[in-house]
Amino acid sequence: MSIRRVVPDIHSEDLEESREFYGLLGLVEVMNQGWVMTLASPSNPTAQLTLMGADSTAAVQPDLSIEVDDVDAVYEAVTAQGAEIVHPLQDEAWGVRRFFVIDPNGRVVNVVGHR
Repeated sequence: MSIRRVVPDIHSEDLEESREFYGLLGLVEVMNQGWVMTLASPSNPTAQLTLMGADSTAAVQPDLSIEVDDVDAVYEAVTAQGAEIVHPLQDEAWGVRRFFVIDPNGRVVNVVGHR
């Protein structure tokens, strides 16, 4: 398994205000789905953070996202160890396959892969 990136997910009541604040730190918008927005460093595009309103298909908000090359293999590995899944493995309309799992610290991890 290969990890492509690890991104903190920040819940935001006002995505535009948050984008403006992080813009002061040099981050620029690279993706915007209306309810979720990713900001990145222009000089290091894998340095990212995600701003989230209410998730489009999940009842819980993730604390971080880990993009992997084989989300199905990771799902099999964590379920085999008895990890708690709080959002099922599924394909999403915006082109990703993902699931949410609780880590040992109680954090919600969005494990995601692009299709």
